Amino acid sequence: MHLLHRAPIALVSFALLAPLPALAQDCVIQATQADQPAYARPDDPWIYRGTDIPVDEQWLFGEMPNGVRYAVRQNDVPPCQISLRVRIDAGSLHEEDDERGFAHLLEHMVFRESATFGPGEAIPHFQRLGASFGFDTNASTSPTATTYNLNLPNANRQTLDDSVRRFAGMVTAPVLSPENLAQDVPIVLSERREQAGAQRRVAEATTGTFFAGQRLAERSPIGTVETLQGATAEAVEAFHARWYRPENAVVVLVGDADPRVLAATVERHFADWEGEGPFVPAPDFGDPVAPAGANPENPVGEVDVIVEPGQPRGLTYAVLRPWVEVVDNIEYNRRNLLGQVAAAVVNRRLENRARAGGSFLFAGIGRDKISRSADGTFVSLAPLTDDWEAALDDVRSVIADALSQPPAQSEIDQAVAQFDVAFVDMVEQSRIQAGSDLADQIVGAVDIREAVASPETFLQVFRSVAPRFTPDDVLTATQELFEGDVIRAIMLTPEPGEATAAELRTTLATPVAANGIARDDAEAIDFADLPPVGEPASPISRDQLGVLDLEQVVFPNGVRALLMDRNNEPGRVTVRVRFGGGWQAIGEDEAVYAELGPMALVNSGIGPLMQNDLDRIAADRKLSFDFSIEDGVFEFEGLTRQEDLEEQLYLFAAKLAMPSWDPNPVERARASALIAYDSYNRDPSGVLNRDLDYLLRGDDPRYATPSPEEMRTATPERFREVWERLLSQGDIEVAVFGDIDPDATIAALGRTFGALETREPVPAAIRAQPIGFPEITDSPQTLTHLGDADQAAAVVAWQLGGGSEGIVQRRKLDLLSQIFSNRLLDGLRERAGAAYSPFVTSSWPLDVNSGGVLFGLVQIEPSLLPAFFEEAEEIAQDLATNGPTPDELERVVEPARQFLMRAQTGHTFWLNQLEGAAFDANRLAYLPSIYADYDEATVAEMQALAQRYLSSPGWQLQIVPAESRDAGR
Repeated sequence: MHLLHRAPIALVSFALLAPLPALAQDCVIQATQADQPAYARPDDPWIYRGTDIPVDEQWLFGEMPNGVRYAVRQNDVPPCQISLRVRIDAGSLHEEDDERGFAHLLEHMVFRESATFGPGEAIPHFQRLGASFGFDTNASTSPTATTYNLNLPNANRQTLDDSVRRFAGMVTAPVLSPENLAQDVPIVLSERREQAGAQRRVAEATTGTFFAGQRLAERSPIGTVETLQGATAEAVEAFHARWYRPENAVVVLVGDADPRVLAATVERHFADWEGEGPFVPAPDFGDPVAPAGANPENPVGEVDVIVEPGQPRGLTYAVLRPWVEVVDNIEYNRRNLLGQVAAAVVNRRLENRARAGGSFLFAGIGRDKISRSADGTFVSLAPLTDDWEAALDDVRSVIADALSQPPAQSEIDQAVAQFDVAFVDMVEQSRIQAGSDLADQIVGAVDIREAVASPETFLQVFRSVAPRFTPDDVLTATQELFEGDVIRAIMLTPEPGEATAAELRTTLATPVAANGIARDDAEAIDFADLPPVGEPASPISRDQLGVLDLEQVVFPNGVRALLMDRNNEPGRVTVRVRFGGGWQAIGEDEAVYAELGPMALVNSGIGPLMQNDLDRIAADRKLSFDFSIEDGVFEFEGLTRQEDLEEQLYLFAAKLAMPSWDPNPVERARASALIAYDSYNRDPSGVLNRDLDYLLRGDDPRYATPSPEEMRTATPERFREVWERLLSQGDIEVAVFGDIDPDATIAALGRTFGALETREPVPAAIRAQPIGFPEITDSPQTLTHLGDADQAAAVVAWQLGGGSEGIVQRRKLDLLSQIFSNRLLDGLRERAGAAYSPFVTSSWPLDVNSGGVLFGLVQIEPSLLPAFFEEAEEIAQDLATNGPTPDELERVVEPARQFLMRAQTGHTFWLNQLEGAAFDANRLAYLPSIYADYDEATVAEMQALAQRYLSSPGWQLQIVPAESRDAGR
């Protein structure tokens, strides 16, 4: 008897099977006579007051007498879902010195217990309704706000009303008792510890320098150990009473319901909210100010040099202006768009300079308004060597040229074309914009004190600026980007003594000569002028596969294509090309070239096109080119549209047929890897990123992160030798899913992939190689890091299997890992506050017959490592012995059901399920059971899987500080 094994289903029965239950044709919650909101103001939408931006009439805005403002909108993407946001205009900038961290701490306590939930009931309640923890139910605290989020699937009138009622009770009346405080403070401290180390020190030094003299400089949302440990229930209650007031609240409700229903629901549960005591205005956040005596032409102010051993060099300087609440009108947005084009021209030049041998690995500029505290233009760069002055001068000379001379019209046209494609895509996708994204847009607009605009308005405004996209106008916009009150800078270096603040200040204050070497005024390239891939071919077969209108096309050269025409995402097409042998085809001595592949392979060019040519040719088209290496296959992927589909297919096919081998991207990728390597050993996360894949595969050298010595020996010539072989091997499957014209798509395939030469197969011996797993020992394998002494991480893993015969098991194991994860979270975080975010996940590769793992991971204090291993092993053994409870199973099954119901509306979901089906019948055979495999999962199945895979001890790994190697057990 094979556990969970099912015989393949005959294709003849496919047409009779629906892979998922059909979504309700209409699950809109209709309005009744009782749904008459009293405070809706369609004639006076509060977010548009004072602006001439056209009102997006799909929104209904209201404002209650107590001060609560709301925005509601009907939206059926995904069907039946309701997205709720409750934003409180209070973040870390609203804290007093002895309250630092209270806004974030309060976020945790709101979920702990409230007037509408008992202790620890909130998350399980929403899980039972299908809302997954973290994705659908969550909260966030920023310097300026705290926002509570709920995405409720499968909502009806009752669950909508009850959920809004409960969220209102959570926010307005949390139970801020000493007992709850005692449980949440350790969790927040654990979260703070996970953010500790070099990353936090750099972040704190950066904000302290850039926002010197302002509240933002010393008010990170995570708070301080002293204020968190000193928190009392009375003090947290006082913070809540001061800021959690109706005047500070905005409620956003978007979903599959009549707007009157949504508005009436918000009013029913928030209209009676009353603030305690007099209203307290927000404190003054302060402005960036130049130091006395600063040069008004070049007002360099505060600078800092941070020394963090092992961290890559980096430098950022900012031209800062005060944040000013703007009149968000059309003219303001026109100026903004012109500034974005100006920044795009400068960034293209900086990229050109880096590619052509500049002294920096990368550099870029961007304008950002930070936490209602500053309006800044930020310039960031990564020096290639320790000669940071040369790199900074190099970047500044490119910017100086952009400030002194107008750009070429061709440079502007390239940037404009890219923006136009992006805005057109926004318009095409607006019909299927998710309700959760729409809700977040309102929250974001409130945060920056601006209005919202429809995608159609964005496009209209952008195109209305076209007459001003002239060289002189872009020059003016560029100069405005670099006008400000003060210039501040921060540098990160791994070496003490490499730079001082005085040297950095002097360098920034010294004028540089403009350098026009990075200008790019080359003419546009036409796809019609490129060489053909080969002789076009017609398909030898074209067959319907009997499910979801999926069609398979086979060409004489062996290329197989899968086509799915779905118009529910208008204008969107995904192309995924699978070929070759993936990691299995990479030699044991070729790990360094596997590491360089994703960074350099695409940029090394195709045919006559090099990097800059690829950028120019794609400027006015929707094209992309991603590359990844999977266990048993290589993948190209691009997001495009029907009118650009043939060009997208050409790029992929030409990469296989006539790859170019520009050495510059290889050298740049090599430099990037060398710069990054030392940072891996500076905290537990870095060690995991460096070594976990390698260790989980039984020390397979192909998966090892190359050492600096190995990276230095890598050459462009050997890179070409390795990748020429890998690109030439293996069957090709081209999946084209989305809003397509099938006949035109097949014709384009015939001129691209159908025109390829017949390929060599992947050697059978390569395909047969099993993927290893580490040896189980009595004690954890121990690695060390050179970071903070209170940081550690641990992994426990069990070996699974692989192969498409196990697709059903793969789905069941996904549920088992989520049950395990919930228990681990409860055991470590909720009971002891020992870890902020432990999790368990499983993998079951389909393209190879081995390599699957189920593993749990946690970041934790070194002294608590034994507790993690003991907890994880106890959970594994209990699941194997007793299985989960029915409630535990339902808490993961219902979110899975709802995810499937929501995800099926997009073509990418089906692409992920069906990739590989051209050569593997199991992908199709097991598709019809996908919903049932989750929906009908039983406690007995979960226990059987746990008995099979978790009954023996797992492999254990701990990463500890170097001075405490003996931590753990």
